[in-house]
Amino acid sequence: MAGQFADRRAHAMKTLKTDMPADTAAPIFRRLAAMLPEYYELTKPRVVALLMFTAVVGMFLATPGMVPVDALVLGLLGIGLGAASGAVINQVIDLGADAVMTRTRSRPLPQGQVTVRQALVFGIGLGVLSMVILVAWVNLLTAVLTLVSLIGYAIIYTVFLKRITPQNIVIGGAAGAAPPLLGWAAVHGSLSGDAFLLFLIIFFWTPPHFWALALYRHQDYARAGIPMLPVTHGSHYTRLQILLYTLILSAITVLPYVSRMSGLFYLVAAVALNAGFVYRAWRLYRHYSDADARRTFGYSIQYLSLLFAALLLDHYRGFFAGLAGG
Repeated sequence: MAGQFADRRAHAMKTLKTDMPADTAAPIFRRLAAMLPEYYELTKPRVVALLMFTAVVGMFLATPGMVPVDALVLGLLGIGLGAASGAVINQVIDLGADAVMTRTRSRPLPQGQVTVRQALVFGIGLGVLSMVILVAWVNLLTAVLTLVSLIGYAIIYTVFLKRITPQNIVIGGAAGAAPPLLGWAAVHGSLSGDAFLLFLIIFFWTPPHFWALALYRHQDYARAGIPMLPVTHGSHYTRLQILLYTLILSAITVLPYVSRMSGLFYLVAAVALNAGFVYRAWRLYRHYSDADARRTFGYSIQYLSLLFAALLLDHYRGFFAGLAGG
């Protein structure tokens, strides 16, 4: 009797395993591990990396010495998680537009690799974790500024500004310009005029950077019903705005030298980088081509990275000179 029961139980378990879908039978951690690349892609890692770099520069410029390790690690972690959270929530809200745009339709959400619910839980989770880290181990000011920039990008820009005005990227650019302020606050616990100079640089860099992309992607934005400047005002007007903003940016980037936040090394680097940006903006304005718009967009990313690297190197020029002398 006992033997018959054992045989029936073994047969039932075998049948159950055969009927179960393979993905249900697989261990949960394996499925999660398999989806890590998709979750990682949801965070817009290249964009977040650039934001975190500007935050790091803000951290180091906030102090004449070295940044405390705990402020550097925990502050950067909290700021990075906040930026990643905003990126995920942005894609959840923009799913309909992303699905029809060539540039974005291969993202995990339009491809169905991650569900809206999964992405939303992931994005909110990143935001909550960011706040916990910043409140508990950094300071309240950094947490508040990070939350404001997250809401500014994921909600105010994505839900409202992006769809109601061609000046969306100008107004919404304030959220993307916040990381140096966050880095400064994480170390110093307060803000200063020099911190806002870093903010202004990114704020005025954002329009020529993004409009160069929008020029050669204007059909994408038109299909998605997003009123980017090239869609509403045409190519010529957009190129003029790129040139004007680049000239304003060139003047803004000299201010760190004027305020004595930075020295001659930074000034020389800024002038050289600005000359390259203005040349590309002028060429784009005079003779448009998609190839030139792409090159201008690509240069704008290099420009910001090198400009902030010059700020950082100039800040520690005495330290490096001492090492060379020693």
